[in-house]
Amino acid sequence: MNYSGSQYEKAVTAGDLDRSHVGQTVSFQPNDFTVVFGRIAGIARTDAQVYLTLDGVGGGTHLKDEYDLPVGHEVYVQLDPLSTAGKTISDAERVIKEKLDEIKKNLLDRDQKSGGDQKSGADQNPGTE
Repeated sequence: MNYSGSQYEKAVTAGDLDRSHVGQTVSFQPNDFTVVFGRIAGIARTDAQVYLTLDGVGGGTHLKDEYDLPVGHEVYVQLDPLSTAGKTISDAERVIKEKLDEIKKNLLDRDQKSGGDQKSGADQNPGTE
């Protein structure tokens, strides 16, 4: 298995985790067979290792709530929800604007065709307005 995060996460090395990451959602692959998702409850660090304690994953028979990772190990933290929301909103605005422009163009085209049909009809029958 080769986990590389989702579009809503950014990769950081475990050694870059600090107190600002406590409480954030994290995902990582501690070994070749497991992907872990959880919320960082605590971080401890030595020169070579980072120790993560997670909320929401302990207590099961196969779930650990503590992991030790090399400082260079990639973990994935959730992107800033406000910047992600802003990007999603701006994408939605762009799509809506494109659709409105398309509708406007279609209406103008229809009006021009209708106007052209009325003119050609009026030209064919003068004095019938």
